[in-house]
Amino acid sequence: MIQKKSGFREHEHTADWELEVWAPDLAGLLEQAARGMYSLSATRLKSKPRLERNIQFSAYDSETLVVTFLQELLFLGEVEGIGFDTFTVHVKDLEVNAILGGAPIDSRMKEIKAVTYHNISVTQNDEGVKVRIVFDV
Repeated sequence: MIQKKSGFREHEHTADWELEVWAPDLAGLLEQAARGMYSLSATRLKSKPRLERNIQFSAYDSETLVVTFLQELLFLGEVEGIGFDTFTVHVKDLEVNAILGGAPIDSRMKEIKAVTYHNISVTQNDEGVKVRIVFDV
C-alpha cells in the first residue's frame, strides 16, 4: 500500500480514540493531527462568519508540541465555539506560530475531552515524521 506524504487514520483502541498521523515535517504533522481530530469527532463548521486566530507557543519536545497544539484547538472550540479548517503553521526550534482559519462550530457528533500523552512518540524517518495520538472521549 502506498502511503500519501501527509495524512491520518484511526486505529482501534479499547476505550478511547487513537489516531496515526504522518507528514513531511512537524508543521504538516500538526495540521494533519488537527484535521484528524476534527474528523474523528465529526465536527462541522458553519459557512459564516469566517474567523481567524493566531496561536504561538513553545515546547520542550515534539510530543508536547503536538499535545499542546491540539489542546489549544479543543480549548478554542469549548470556550469560543469555533473550529478550524485552514492552517498556516510554522515550527522552528520547537516554537509554533500558527494562523488558523475557521468558523463557529455547527455540529459535533462526539466530544473529545482531552488529548493524552498515553504512549505518544513522534518518530522521524526518511519520509518525514509520524505520531500516534490517543484522545480521551
